[in-house]
Amino acid sequence: MGKKIKRVWNAVTTVLVILVAILAVLLAGVRIFGLQVFSVLSGSMEPVYHTGSLIYVKEVDYTDIEVGDVITFMLDEETVATHRVVQIVPDEQDPTVLRYQTKGDANENVDSTLVHYKNVIGTPVFTIPYLGYVANFIQQPPGSYMALAAGAVFLVLTFLPDLLFSEEEPEKNPKAKRSRRRTGKFERPRT
Repeated sequence: MGKKIKRVWNAVTTVLVILVAILAVLLAGVRIFGLQVFSVLSGSMEPVYHTGSLIYVKEVDYTDIEVGDVITFMLDEETVATHRVVQIVPDEQDPTVLRYQTKGDANENVDSTLVHYKNVIGTPVFTIPYLGYVANFIQQPPGSYMALAAGAVFLVLTFLPDLLFSEEEPEKNPKAKRSRRRTGKFERPRT
């Protein structure tokens, strides 16, 4: 009975490890590929980006941005937004300095301030619905504490079967048993 439970337990923990690894790649591992991850917290870009979605943003050269493109940008030091560019406004004194008039697809009016090109983070390349809720939850207490606790419990549960079911399997080879019994004994050479 112990072996069967251990096999089932190992299968379940393997599936959980795979799911946790996939979640880790989706939330943080994509940075290896130059993508930044943001949670959509408002409905200003509905139906393109639903509230609670996770968007993956790739850096873009500000001169490649065109009217109609969606950009992710810093509103202030703590707030990031994703809206569509409706107009590009070059600076009157220096035409290499660009500002972007943006608007959320679900908003009636354009945004009240222009986005300076230095505040542009990039353009969204893909999105995963609902995963933003998970990311937002685990990034702030009490969600981060719960995630750490769940990880610790998961580690304990992964190694628990090894502690509970550490029965030694009987050897099936009788010759191996006999040779082990002779270990440490001296045999007289036969003449």
